[in-house]
Amino acid sequence: MNDTADLDKLVNSWLTLPDVAERLGIDVGKVRRIVQEGRLVGVRRGDPRVLSVPEDFLVPAHLANPSAPTRPRDDEAEESAPAWTVLAALQGTFTVLGDAGFDDAEIIEWLFTEDDQLATRPIDALRSGAKTAVRRRAQTLL
Repeated sequence: MNDTADLDKLVNSWLTLPDVAERLGIDVGKVRRIVQEGRLVGVRRGDPRVLSVPEDFLVPAHLANPSAPTRPRDDEAEESAPAWTVLAALQGTFTVLGDAGFDDAEIIEWLFTEDDQLATRPIDALRSGAKTAVRRRAQTLL
């Protein structure tokens, strides 16, 4: 697959880096750093070719670690706390897939493709707290 048009069939919604920055409440430079550090991956898509990440990589801050969610914010008094964050389980999963030789587009493709052994898409399993099962499955690709 690996073509961005094919990825668009798998990924419902994309965010550009400025969109990610706005969602996370940080500047675009920090988002670029997050991408460079491997905490997020993206692909260039559209015309002009703009680096974009799947929206499902971001979650409400209280769900950063779905297996141990915190209490959602009830009020907006805590202006300093971000409402959204990067799903915590992604970075290690990206590392395992990168070690298996996957590039960023292939990582996205794998995460958004239905997996019979997981009985769901790996991204959905990660978002529901099944990090260990997803990484175990990814390690079989090594």
